[in-house]
Amino acid sequence: MMFNLAAFSLYDLAFIIIAGITVTAALGVVLFKNIIYSALSLILAFLGAAAIYFQLNSSFLGVIQILVYAGAISVLIIFAIMLVMNRPAGESNLSSPRTREVFTGATITAMLFTALIAVIGFTQWPIGAKPGPDNSLGLLADLLLGDYVIAFEAAAILLLVAVVGAIILAKGGENK
Repeated sequence: MMFNLAAFSLYDLAFIIIAGITVTAALGVVLFKNIIYSALSLILAFLGAAAIYFQLNSSFLGVIQILVYAGAISVLIIFAIMLVMNRPAGESNLSSPRTREVFTGATITAMLFTALIAVIGFTQWPIGAKPGPDNSLGLLADLLLGDYVIAFEAAAILLLVAVVGAIILAKGGENK
């Protein structure tokens, strides 16, 4: 028997649901015809990746994923879209029918997916694993707000200046 369904726990079910949402959101990035919907789907994919990091007890990576990618990068992408878009958003991701390329991509994807399922199914996974350190985020916070507070605050001021500069550039010059 390839899979032992009795070994699945609620933790595994939560991972499968989060991974499904993340993959669906990633597909939405590519498949939506409206570029705004694609950007919002990208934010959902970033949040799904952060949820997987949290589930793997890597809270620092989860927080960074939310702050940097789901927050800053996504806002920057939406800001850039709004700044340079000169036609309606519904007409922004028009696709051209290319059946040969779609068929080739689908075939390669199916082969890779089959190989991945085979490798996962036939691998003897270890039953128990040691959990990682629980207070890694607290230790990092002590370092950032202790020994490295000057560098941390300098980076925060630099980011604030960049955001203000982007707003001024996007708004354009006022009538003088």
